[in-house]
Amino acid sequence: MDIELAHEGSAFRNFRHYPFQDPLAHGFRWVDTKHFRLPVEPAPTDRDLLAATIAHEQFRDDYAGSGVDPEGTRHGPYRLSSITPAAYEPLDAERAAQILRAWLGPDIPAELNADFRRDVLTPISAADRVYYLCELGDAEFHDWGGVHDDFHEFILVSRRAARITLLVAADD
Repeated sequence: MDIELAHEGSAFRNFRHYPFQDPLAHGFRWVDTKHFRLPVEPAPTDRDLLAATIAHEQFRDDYAGSGVDPEGTRHGPYRLSSITPAAYEPLDAERAAQILRAWLGPDIPAELNADFRRDVLTPISAADRVYYLCELGDAEFHDWGGVHDDFHEFILVSRRAARITLLVAADD
């Protein structure tokens, strides 16, 4: 089934703008979210929604500062061609939050903690389904794909809100 997702908007939260005791500890961390409106009719399967997200031009982002490249062949650290719906595993919201809290680490400024809860954890808990991009391995990296220390990607499907959120949390 061919599905076209409408890109509703994006948000980028750079941790360097928060008052950490040790700015180098989190200065290169960030969270990027991209929101898409999903069609209600016909009712697509989750696999169809994952495929539509991967096919969208907003997915062609290397997350290294150059932004979306509609003709791009990279997605984060990976070659775009190596990412398929099968590369995502379903998780429950609690497990997704655990992964992100572990990545976030302790001693987070209160302002970041509040923003993180609102912008990341609340959409995860509101999603009907959460999918996590599995580690694809070094063989699937593009030519400079090892630049991210950590790269966590989730696709959040919320049929009630008719929205898909692509959420990437990474260090570079």
